[in-house]
Amino acid sequence: MDLLLSTNFLHNLVTTFGSQTFWIKALELILSLSILVFIHELGHYMWARIFGIKVNKFYLFFNPSLTLWKWKPKNHKHAFMVRASNAKITDEEGNEYEDEDEKEDAKLPSNYKATWRDTEYGLGWLPLGGYCAIDGMVDETQSAEKLKRPVKDFEFRSKPAWKRLMVMIGGVLNNFLLALVIYAGIVLAYGEEFIPMQNATSGYEFSPSAHKIGFVDGDIPLSADGKKLEFLDGKAMQAMVEAKQVQVLRNGSDTVVINIPDKYLFTVNKEMEDGRNFIMLRTPVVVDKTMPNMGAEKAHLRHGDHLIAVNGVATPSFNVFTAQLLANKGKTVPLTVVRNADTVTVDAPVDNAGKLGFQLANPITFYKTITKHYNIVECVPRGIKLGVDQMVSYVKSLRLIFTKEGAQSLGSFGAIGNLFPEKWDWQYFWSITAFLSIILAVMNILPIPILDGGYVLFLLVEIIFRKKPSMKFMNVALRIGLWFIILLMAYAIGNDVYRFLIK
Repeated sequence: MDLLLSTNFLHNLVTTFGSQTFWIKALELILSLSILVFIHELGHYMWARIFGIKVNKFYLFFNPSLTLWKWKPKNHKHAFMVRASNAKITDEEGNEYEDEDEKEDAKLPSNYKATWRDTEYGLGWLPLGGYCAIDGMVDETQSAEKLKRPVKDFEFRSKPAWKRLMVMIGGVLNNFLLALVIYAGIVLAYGEEFIPMQNATSGYEFSPSAHKIGFVDGDIPLSADGKKLEFLDGKAMQAMVEAKQVQVLRNGSDTVVINIPDKYLFTVNKEMEDGRNFIMLRTPVVVDKTMPNMGAEKAHLRHGDHLIAVNGVATPSFNVFTAQLLANKGKTVPLTVVRNADTVTVDAPVDNAGKLGFQLANPITFYKTITKHYNIVECVPRGIKLGVDQMVSYVKSLRLIFTKEGAQSLGSFGAIGNLFPEKWDWQYFWSITAFLSIILAVMNILPIPILDGGYVLFLLVEIIFRKKPSMKFMNVALRIGLWFIILLMAYAIGNDVYRFLIK
């Protein structure tokens, strides 16, 4: 058994790292993270400089033991391939310092006016993030001895709580704004594809309250109070729930009129608060690509396969399909597949979380669409709408992390890298980068010590109760937060290793 596991691991390792697809995705991931980390840390840097706070270091990528390049404008010094030294520096009075920069810092007068030239800019070798070392901030970049010294005017800790709060949320703000800018840029450069209401030939799915008043899954809405419905968007949905009558196409040929109850809008709003949408596009189950070493790959499913039944039960939509997988989790079940012009049956193992492991094809690829183009003025509100909707959707999905299935789906850089396409596609790249920017903003604002949200929480407590948390409390909280993040990352990386190399 152990030999079999080792052989399987080595085979998957060679297959994964030896493929061109891996290196393309890795390059896309590194480029995307570089942009996101730079913009995030720039947010902290900008607000610190606005408030006259000295920034000691600004680094893209981490630099444990080795720095690829560093530059300090104040001293006109730059260097390549610099190894870190653990040796402490002592001055003539016997005071110990971490490095020459800290020694120089100690000599600066309290009223010193810090500039951008005081910062050391650098490039690390570990592309897992970056950092902005802000003078006088209680974090992992500051020595305990330094924070015991008298507070100086240019330090973070000398500033009012509201200024420190702005410095801490600067990174999150930048990431969210970056997402809005990218979404606006995408619709400006490429336009936006829409599926006209009548072109969604598989129809739509409706909420329980919609079923009660006469809608049937598969219906295609045609008009609301006689006005034609063009696309499924917020405007069309509002028109339907506020109308007196909605006309739908049923079974591809029958026209049915549905009477909408008075004040039905309030019922729909209540359902939406509970996470149920009044109407959703009915998405056929079409495979885009399979995930390594999971049931879909083992069943030899291919790009373009249309899955129409699970264990003999028809699956006209993805929602019905996922429900059937959950009902058969941990089993090997027959799938009915339409492949090209043929209908075939394949046996596929469903894992214990009710997953087959494939990426669903975008409905735009198999429904006839039209492209809407935006000018430079129109793209701004559209970009904002797309970014806000994506953020709200992601925040709502966070609750799933606390389920067994959600915990099993957690991943690190392997899972993130797998989001990118196998072939370089700039539109897809920027779309994923915008999504990751929102994820980075949301995750960083979580109230966990060591993350931006942890500092924000402490600052809000200080503002409300007008008392700073003690240095001892802050250090203990940061250590706990650091270990929590390390353990969480270890778990996520373990999931990636198991998912891509072992399973």
